[in-house]
Amino acid sequence: MAYGSPESLDDVPAYYADIRGGRPIRPELLEDLTERYRRLGIEDESPLNAITEQTRAALERELAGVPVFTGMKHWTPRIADAAERALATGAEVVVGLVLAPHYSELSIAGYREQLEHALAGRAELVFVDSWHDEPGFVDVLADRVRGTDAHVVFTAHSLPERAARVYKEQLLETARLVAERAALGRTWSFSFQSESPTGEPWLGPDILDHLEELHAAGVRKVLVCPVGFVADHLEIRWDLDNEAADKARELGLEFARIEMPNADPQFVATLAWLVRKELAVPSGL
Repeated sequence: MAYGSPESLDDVPAYYADIRGGRPIRPELLEDLTERYRRLGIEDESPLNAITEQTRAALERELAGVPVFTGMKHWTPRIADAAERALATGAEVVVGLVLAPHYSELSIAGYREQLEHALAGRAELVFVDSWHDEPGFVDVLADRVRGTDAHVVFTAHSLPERAARVYKEQLLETARLVAERAALGRTWSFSFQSESPTGEPWLGPDILDHLEELHAAGVRKVLVCPVGFVADHLEIRWDLDNEAADKARELGLEFARIEMPNADPQFVATLAWLVRKELAVPSGL
């Protein structure tokens, strides 16, 4: 399961309305979101959902005999559609796996609720709540930062503080494990990104503020390693590659980010291990 993305600019209003869940939409926020997608080159077709499909297909090949279906939280194909397709194959057990490694009440719990509602007891649900410390996932990230001479900044999507304690703890644990595996020493830190204007306290520091702090501390070279994301999408291509990169240039910082896991075979093998572990399937199958 994944968050989903509009397929074209014409889809942005409906997509944003789904995210808002019936709450009022401020026209200026919709216009800003549309412009971001436009500047990313999404006119008639989105490459972002294609990454999820590539990952799904690769995982199905890796599992060799276990069908894999994609369900999007805020776009098509919906989680309910994926559940129906799974049931149509005669599935008696369904594994719910979100392409987000860290648990939060405001994110992962919502995926589980949608899938439970869609299955309606017609199959046993085995749900993976989090996989933030899975060794294979840690290895994928560690391989991307090992040997760098830059200060590594781990990032994740910010959430309201009121419901993010476990989420934050798991994120920091992932960052610590990656730093240890890659032997980064003390040359790393953590910041959040992509905060929404809701008027309540969100997790921080925001990466734009953090870049200023690092510059003031004498850091001149930064490598961003998103640990809360596993694929290229708006929060990566816009929030990091545009906004954070622009801020770094303004400060005179050398700025780069790691290549996202996407459908990398090593990452897909980790996803396959998670599924096999839940189903108690031998790793050779």
